[in-house]
Amino acid sequence: RDIQQADIKHLSEWKQWKIASSKSLKKVLNDVKELSSYLELWRHDIHSIEGKFGTGIQSYFLFLRFLVRLNFIIFILMFGFVTLPSILSKYGILNDSFAKIPLKNIEPHCTVYIPSDNKGLVYFYTYLKDLLSGTGFLEVTSLFYGYYTVDTEWLSVLRYNLPLAYLLATFGYLALSLLWIIIGSVEGFKQNLVHDEDQFQSYCNKVFAGWDFCITDLNAARLKHRSLQYELQTDLEEERLKRKIADRTMKEKLRIYSWRILINIIVIAVLSGCFYSIYRATVFSQESSNVSIRHDIRTDSPNLIVQYLPSIVITLVNFIAPQIFSFLVRLEDYSPAFEIRLKLIRCVFMRLAGIGVLLFSLWSQISYCATDKCKACGYNYELYPCWESEVGQEMYKLMIFDFITILAMTLFVDFPRKLLVTHWSCKPVQWCGLQEFGISDNVLDIIYGQTICWIGTFFSPLLPAIATIKYFILFYIKKISLIHTCKPAARPVRASSSNFFFLVVLLIGLVFAFIPLGISIAHIPSSKACGPFRNFNTSWAVVPDTVLGLPTGLQQVLHGIASEAFAVPFFVVICLVMFYFIALARAHKRVVEQLREQLVMEGRDKQFLIRKITEAQRH
Repeated sequence: RDIQQADIKHLSEWKQWKIASSKSLKKVLNDVKELSSYLELWRHDIHSIEGKFGTGIQSYFLFLRFLVRLNFIIFILMFGFVTLPSILSKYGILNDSFAKIPLKNIEPHCTVYIPSDNKGLVYFYTYLKDLLSGTGFLEVTSLFYGYYTVDTEWLSVLRYNLPLAYLLATFGYLALSLLWIIIGSVEGFKQNLVHDEDQFQSYCNKVFAGWDFCITDLNAARLKHRSLQYELQTDLEEERLKRKIADRTMKEKLRIYSWRILINIIVIAVLSGCFYSIYRATVFSQESSNVSIRHDIRTDSPNLIVQYLPSIVITLVNFIAPQIFSFLVRLEDYSPAFEIRLKLIRCVFMRLAGIGVLLFSLWSQISYCATDKCKACGYNYELYPCWESEVGQEMYKLMIFDFITILAMTLFVDFPRKLLVTHWSCKPVQWCGLQEFGISDNVLDIIYGQTICWIGTFFSPLLPAIATIKYFILFYIKKISLIHTCKPAARPVRASSSNFFFLVVLLIGLVFAFIPLGISIAHIPSSKACGPFRNFNTSWAVVPDTVLGLPTGLQQVLHGIASEAFAVPFFVVICLVMFYFIALARAHKRVVEQLREQLVMEGRDKQFLIRKITEAQRH
């Protein structure tokens, strides 16, 4: 330190000021980081869960906190750029002006839209039904697509293009989600790579360098002790399974592989039955709704159970199929970590494909046109005058029903089971015992709900606010259920691999959400009776229309960027950069391996030298 200070004195005043400023800035950033860690959401609760139940279950609650943050940011984005300007225009709060551009080249019958708003004396049951299904008074609120009818808004001399803002906000929240997930996945991949590199090194790190000597609180010390204990149990369990797999005979391998093939055939059959059930339920629900509309009884909407039939069937499928998959995956004799991943992949595919079947059945009826008047609109205007709001209502119902199901399972299944096991000594009840906290099942629930949120936000801009509240309440529901009704897992799961894999599966859900949103934006004609895109053939048409209004030079630049002459070289450059970083990572990996080999050789040389000295002393 004295040598460094002496060197600094010989520097110029500018360099001395620069070094001092750098140190001050680093200290301020460290203080801010430390303060922000204390203000972090659920910090103490998550540390407590880690100590009592291990890092595997802690990873679920970290994942839940990640989604709360993400949905809150998406809500701020949609509210700030879409909902708030529309509300200001509707009520003239800022003394601004807005315009509804006359409809162009659109048949008059395509513009008729009468929302199912309740008038006159309304029973409480009707309000409750509307709250659960998104119809009635909710249909005409800013919750759904049909509310946003403003085309252009002026604030003094500034012009605000709401259709373009609506579309860009949609692209913005999808890009934000993609970027955030990729950043988290990269960090998780680094941790997973470091851990999987050398089991012995990981074990030594936990034994000799795992303890935090800054801990002074007794409770914190106990939590840290339990956390290390769970990590060591996980290491030992993985080593035991590796030895078991290595000791298998050829006959045992043949039996296991044959059994896995049979189980995968059963899984495919279960998935096929689930998809067909969802399709039939959706068709029946829509046909029942259409019958009431044809008979001009729109105010007397169909039964709530009929409206919720697709959501009920999807929820039943989402509950029954994972139980079947959980039973089958135990028979395949995989490691705990891979068991969770395989079950999660199967259930995610089942749930995401279930949403896809629901949307496909809706779009097939929306696009069905049997008359010339219908074809002039481009969609079934009689049954779906504002089809975007209809899709938004389906996503809203899925979100609400999913939350009700999770709450009901906790109250009416988990807690009664706890009471029976605690206060009843019957052998079958004691044999069942307390339930373990199913990480894959719970992660699957929130990934399913998040995919619904991503798809539904375009049709229901305030759906992220509902998702944020849902996940916030869900944290406390799961925490109470975990502490009071669950027992620690018999087969520990490592958090480093779980965090990375959860984000990868969430990325799969996001990529899946791109497909229905892309079809809705670019392929299906937009409603001519509601929404910000009623003057365009599709929602995407607002982009070329906006480009045509730009200066000629800027138009040429944008057309050049969108052309093949720019796209192909750009793709080639990206590939070259990617290959460069891959080669650089491999080179770094080789250097690390060589350094490890040198360390091993140094250790052996020291052992040999100590052995020789000991032998010389004996002689």
